[in-house]
Amino acid sequence: METINTTLLIIGGGPAGYVAGIRAGQLGIPTVLVEGAQPGGTCLNIGCIPSKALIHAADEYAKTVHYAAQTSPLGIKVDSPSIDLEKTVAWKDGIVKRLTGGVGALLKKQGVRVVRGWARVLDGKTVEVQPHEGSGQEPVRIRCEHLLLASGSHAVELPFMPFGGPVISSTEALSLSEVPRRMAVVGAGYIGLELGTAFRKLGSQVTVVEAAERILPAYDADLVKPVASSLERLGVEVRLATSVLGMEGERVKVRDASGVEAYLEADRVLVAVGRKPATTGWGLEHLMLDMNGRAVKVDEQCRTSMRNVWAIGDLTGEPMLAHRAMAQGEMVAEIIAGKRRWFHPAAIPAVCYTDPEIVVAGMSPGEAAAANIDAISASFPFSANGRAMTIESTDGFVRVVARKDNHLILGWQAVGVGVAELAAGFTQSIELGAQLEDVARTIHAHPTLGEAVQEAALRALGHALHI
Repeated sequence: METINTTLLIIGGGPAGYVAGIRAGQLGIPTVLVEGAQPGGTCLNIGCIPSKALIHAADEYAKTVHYAAQTSPLGIKVDSPSIDLEKTVAWKDGIVKRLTGGVGALLKKQGVRVVRGWARVLDGKTVEVQPHEGSGQEPVRIRCEHLLLASGSHAVELPFMPFGGPVISSTEALSLSEVPRRMAVVGAGYIGLELGTAFRKLGSQVTVVEAAERILPAYDADLVKPVASSLERLGVEVRLATSVLGMEGERVKVRDASGVEAYLEADRVLVAVGRKPATTGWGLEHLMLDMNGRAVKVDEQCRTSMRNVWAIGDLTGEPMLAHRAMAQGEMVAEIIAGKRRWFHPAAIPAVCYTDPEIVVAGMSPGEAAAANIDAISASFPFSANGRAMTIESTDGFVRVVARKDNHLILGWQAVGVGVAELAAGFTQSIELGAQLEDVARTIHAHPTLGEAVQEAALRALGHALHI
């Protein structure tokens, strides 16, 4: 068995691990990264990137169907639109291949050695890697000074309705060869609604089942209203306060809040009830680390309870976001190189790619009130924004939250078409400690959706210009 000695060993090549590897290579740290599948992890291969590609394809197809069904005010006419889902999936796979190939090239460029196979931790300094079956390679033992755990997360499986057959996770949903005639979606969080909406636009009859009393329970009610209206407009059936009991043939058995049971016909059942840290099957238990529920407990530098063992990304719990994972990976590499770093972001943005999109950064009005902060908030609707009118997307708004005493910006929220692209500006203003006056006095390009950001700040100061 070959033995490799290195300074830094990273388990997992997702956004957390590969960014840590690239930065470590830039800093001259001898680094080995172990990955069982393709570089890029869930995000690039079966999550963020492919799902957004499918959502875009569904949006484009839905436009053609809309133009074929009725007269367009834009004067566009379309006859008999159709979609070849296999070709759509092939296009999506091409994007994934280019991105994962790019990650591999970047790691190679920085001198990071990538070992393909499945890692098993023996102790805090030693890992054994089993190669893929049929690869012809021998197992490898790797010894290191620093062990960085970045194993990611898995989709939560319902014990009474395991994945297999018609029951699928988001992974299988992104690689279907044909559009299901009837799809049931279990869970009205962002994953369930993103994919459920996409398949409805592709032609599926979609029913969403949610145990909570409203969709997107992690977001405040004002942000959710335009999404709920869109689902109704699209013909997505939503069953709230309803529990899933299991499968009976090709039917999903459900029970509503009053105890009435019913059956939903479904060719495919997408279970999207959340994700959990990937903590089993690779020897993590041998380290006996302190845990925070199902996640590995870390401090403000992503150190675990064992010296020189670090953990980043979804393995460390919520928020399970690729950009959080990347920031943690970069930080750990710099700490190992001797730099002084701590993970203290002023805000971590989150985007929900529903129709319309939702983006949040920092505190909402409710969160500010719960923290006993005397805050002011103001919204500016896209119905008063010229750019929104020109793209036929006037639903939604931008909202700002700031301290009442000194106007320090605490948070931003927005719902509308394309608002995901406002996330960077939202987070930057909070990170830089901007006040309402800073945003209000910054010249925003016209016509853009970003003007609504300026107008929200102006309105909070009491003198919005266009409403």
